[in-house]
Amino acid sequence: MEVNPPKQEHLLALKVMRLTKPTLFTNIPVTCEEKDLPGDLFNQLMRDDPSTVRGAEILMLGEMLTLPQNFGNIFLGETFSSYISVHNDSNQIVKDILVKADLQTSSQRLNLSASNAAVAELKPDCCIDDVIHHEVKEIGTHILVCAVSYTTQGGEKMYFRKFFKFQVLKPLDVKTKFYNAETDEVFLEAQIQNITTSPMFMEKVSLEPSIMYNVTELNSVNQAGECVSTFGSRAYLQPMDTRQYLYCLKPKKEFAEKVGIIKGVTVIGKLDIVWKTNLGERGRLQTSQLQRMAPGYGDVRLSLEAIPDTVNLEEPFHVTCKITNCSSERTMDLVLEMCNTSSIHWCGISGRQLGKLHPSSSLCLALTLLSSVQGLQSVSGLRITDTFLKRTYEYDDIAQVCVVSSAVKVES
Repeated sequence: MEVNPPKQEHLLALKVMRLTKPTLFTNIPVTCEEKDLPGDLFNQLMRDDPSTVRGAEILMLGEMLTLPQNFGNIFLGETFSSYISVHNDSNQIVKDILVKADLQTSSQRLNLSASNAAVAELKPDCCIDDVIHHEVKEIGTHILVCAVSYTTQGGEKMYFRKFFKFQVLKPLDVKTKFYNAETDEVFLEAQIQNITTSPMFMEKVSLEPSIMYNVTELNSVNQAGECVSTFGSRAYLQPMDTRQYLYCLKPKKEFAEKVGIIKGVTVIGKLDIVWKTNLGERGRLQTSQLQRMAPGYGDVRLSLEAIPDTVNLEEPFHVTCKITNCSSERTMDLVLEMCNTSSIHWCGISGRQLGKLHPSSSLCLALTLLSSVQGLQSVSGLRITDTFLKRTYEYDDIAQVCVVSSAVKVES
């Protein structure tokens, strides 16, 4: 009868502990009125409790810190830190100790060991300590694999390893919306939601634009010469709360003149988000390159370069239009027609020749019009005809102006 030999116990012991910040200790107050049976007993016990705040014993506040009792949650963008200790539990000297720590994710295996050199010897009751750090960049299951190899006094080579499995969760939900303005500007609205169970301090939310754009943040207002955040002085984001950030991207001068290039640009940039939780634990996320739908202007594009915000009733005012040939290979021969509406009346000659417009070229026109109706009026009624293809492009609701009554002088 064959008997398997007993499994040999290892001389070394491996211990792994996650390093996290402590938390504020909170107690549950138990109190009663003085006329109740316990009298002042509960209140006295709370006053004698060293974890309570003097004068605020009945509040769930504490001045003491408590170490984490479990592994806790790990969120994407945070730094995972762990303490690894190998202790010699035997009464003999162990030689050639090599401790290796790898992090296995769904896509890769990372070596986190600070040193790959073996320790010559380890005496009884001594230990080898190591602290590893890793910025978590993937969501899902992670496995920390700790392997230990060593040689006994008898020359026998020993090896063992342990696995520590944990989940990496998503801390923020980021949604983006784009608005393509007629002036080649792009407005980006970023909605950021805290989907963790604890408040966050939003340290920075910025947009890193692509090479063709300059960005302006629209998340502050000027008050008494100082820039004040639209979110107030406390940039805390409570659990499940959402905050909206707005950015304006303008094409750089060297690219703005190249109409065809800017028209087809879909890559805008990426968001860089930095936050702090608990007692200052830092997290950082960068989104992938944000993509927008390229605007379709057709063959001819009309935009307003200058228009007043407010005009007087039945008084002429001037606007500047820019007409662009968006075609990359065809010259156009254009004719401009101006059609009056019930409130907007154009001044000048309709049906005039604008001449030939070469591919990716533009021309500016100064036009005059007046309004016969007060209120917010829409500028409409421009028609551009390409005589080569006999094709007419209609432009309505180009912009809006506020029409007010002109001041009337009263004779005394």
